[in-house]
Amino acid sequence: MKRILIVDDEVMIVRTVKAYLDQEGFKTYTARDGEEALRAFAETGPDLIVLDLMLPKLSGIEVTKKIRTTSTVPIIMLTAKVAETDRVIGLELGADDYVIKPFSPRELVARIRAVLRRIDGGAGTAERISAGGLEIDLKTREVQVDGKEIELTPTEFDLLSFFAHHPGQVFTRLQLLREVQGYTYDAFARTIDTHVKNLRRKIEADPKDPHYILTVHGVGYRFTREE
Repeated sequence: MKRILIVDDEVMIVRTVKAYLDQEGFKTYTARDGEEALRAFAETGPDLIVLDLMLPKLSGIEVTKKIRTTSTVPIIMLTAKVAETDRVIGLELGADDYVIKPFSPRELVARIRAVLRRIDGGAGTAERISAGGLEIDLKTREVQVDGKEIELTPTEFDLLSFFAHHPGQVFTRLQLLREVQGYTYDAFARTIDTHVKNLRRKIEADPKDPHYILTVHGVGYRFTREE
């Protein structure tokens, strides 16, 4: 049974999301502020966190930053429409996805299932992909660059894995969004830019002059496995 931590200071949102997730067979835990969220995270070891950005005591941004120092647990942010800057910051810190308030609980459940399905999807394969000094283990979901292990969030790993499976092919942001996160909303397409930026920062020797993930101006991105 997958464990989900729900963090929001709005009582009705917590109750509604908890009810839907309980009904879908998840084990749920809740927190109402940032400090309580960190305690619950340490105590319950959730498989995924649903995290509001606007929280008392510690913001969702601060909570994400602290969690990412020790864990790559998937994080889906809940954000207000006006919080675009905060959404970008959250993604840059390592959040995997976001849902804009007001939202459909069914949509949130679908997003949660999609993220968890992607993580579990590689369990039956022992395939490895090598590209220069980059090593991707699809079974263990581990990545190394020049022998050094690199910590990636689930979405970052899935994006890198997809790129590596299709070297030389050019993909638009919407195509990448569909393949990696399972939906194609124009409003979310630019989140791919943030995930690519994060990947470059982690796997490229010089993120400003990337070797692996290349920008195709006016179109999107392509991955090269050339030495």
